[in-house]
Amino acid sequence: MREPVEVRRQRILAAVESRGSARVSDLAAELEVSVVTVRRDVEELAQEGRLRRGHGVVRSTLAARDIPAPRPPDGDTVAVVVPERHHYLYESLHGARSVLEASGKRIALHIAPQVAGAERPLAERALEDGAAGLLLAPRWRTLADEEADHAWLAALEVPAVLMERRPGTGTALHAMDSVCSDHVYGAHLAVEHLVGLGHRRIVFATRDDSPTARTLRSACARIAEAHPLVEAWAWTLSAPEAGQEGPYAPEETAGLHEVLRRTGATAAVLHGDVDALMLVQRLADHGVRVPEDCSVVAYDDVVAGLGTTPLTAVAPPKADVGRAAAELLLERLDSEAAGPTPVRRVELLPSLSVRGSTRAL
Repeated sequence: MREPVEVRRQRILAAVESRGSARVSDLAAELEVSVVTVRRDVEELAQEGRLRRGHGVVRSTLAARDIPAPRPPDGDTVAVVVPERHHYLYESLHGARSVLEASGKRIALHIAPQVAGAERPLAERALEDGAAGLLLAPRWRTLADEEADHAWLAALEVPAVLMERRPGTGTALHAMDSVCSDHVYGAHLAVEHLVGLGHRRIVFATRDDSPTARTLRSACARIAEAHPLVEAWAWTLSAPEAGQEGPYAPEETAGLHEVLRRTGATAAVLHGDVDALMLVQRLADHGVRVPEDCSVVAYDDVVAGLGTTPLTAVAPPKADVGRAAAELLLERLDSEAAGPTPVRRVELLPSLSVRGSTRAL
């Protein structure tokens, strides 16, 4: 489905404002559209005074103008900031939407491009436009990205709730409301299911480019290490591009079939769904059958059930996270005049759907 023009232009603005300037050719590559399309968008944005054009370069206008003081919130608009191409969080968005629209709130959706720091200019623009509150799901590919956002998020002067992000203990965001899935429990579900089927050697293949991925990797390692019935386990990246904070040891970037053979593992937990489906296809190319030779549990359950062999999967309560975050934000907005109330950290438990990719030894 073709991306709406306004959404694409919003992504261009966010990318340019987060960097200060950008080349038209780079923007076209990132947005996966033609250079001509980007030039046309830039021309319109420049005429509106939102960007400055140069020869093949686009510059932000933020440093060249005085930013007007934020309009007082009218109480009717809530801004939602989510990363582009993140179907997992889009389900949370739809959950939040159902609650906010039922309450009579107008939603201002901002989609952050895949560049570090893209959320801040979007949030600032939303506040300039009078948003009374914010729901935020920063991409945070690395810990450095997360730490770079601490100061401005902690300084927000309107109610804000993080979705599917857990503020680090002792950080500047420690006292920020958040709603997220309990991914440690999700890892527990996956391991216990496999151990219950008789598997004693397990490989974990996860991404390492988001807070969820890093939490899941750590949880899988701790649970496997402490489990009395797990004899051996190993970890590898689920895809070469899935890790942002390397370098990694060779065994941590080896193909899944190689790690299974090296460890003698008979089961694997794979994060996320698309990577899991592709890894199962690669296993077949190397003569490893699922579930006959290797039982597989996927983590996310967005499209896991659509594979040739439907994958058993752990499903974080994505839509429920959005609903709970929206409800918490509405409570904050309603009680603002009543004075401070305790910060809330809400964790929701994932569930396990058993399909055809796992079986007993």
